[in-house]
Amino acid sequence: MKVAIVPVTPFQQNCSLIWCETTRHAALIDPGGDLEKLLALVAREGLVLEKILVTHAHIDHAGAVAELAVRLSLPIEGPHQDDQFWIDLLPEQSAKYGFPPADTFVPDRWLSEGDEVTVGHETLRVRHCPGHTPGHVVFFHPDAKVAFVGDVLFQGSIGRSDFPRGDHEALINSIRTRLWPLGDDVTFVPGHGPVSTFGEERRSNPFVGDFVR
Repeated sequence: MKVAIVPVTPFQQNCSLIWCETTRHAALIDPGGDLEKLLALVAREGLVLEKILVTHAHIDHAGAVAELAVRLSLPIEGPHQDDQFWIDLLPEQSAKYGFPPADTFVPDRWLSEGDEVTVGHETLRVRHCPGHTPGHVVFFHPDAKVAFVGDVLFQGSIGRSDFPRGDHEALINSIRTRLWPLGDDVTFVPGHGPVSTFGEERRSNPFVGDFVR
């Protein structure tokens, strides 16, 4: 599986383009905005977009999902159904943060812990990781040892839990029980900022490092 990370929106959110090298079929994870930039990359790589994957429904991650789905007749997979209320708030979120108008959407498939999603011949496992939002999911590719974690975990930090229905204890529990068991050698792509590994965060993250009790 190949990965290209494209920062989008004024929040510089990491949208990931992933694709199967055999079929050249691809998916966009969290297309929050800047669709022309994203679609230009898809075209340059000679890919066929197959679907949209969504970790959670905050505006910088999901603001362009509805537009892209309608424009290219793409199915939407994710997030978990507990993020329905955030999807319903997308128009309000876009106005509040000065984003282009964003439509609500209904995922073609809600995702839950233990589900799998496919892109071409590639398979990613789903982890439900509430805390930043109640319906936040993470996509993990075991062969490539890469996880797309949205706003659950960052290099040296963790996601905010002070938004409506955020839960700090749930967030910490999600990281320690749903992410760490995937392996220290897993590289993760956060929703913002540089990539890191779970092992590095266990060694040094001041919020969820193994030394924090």
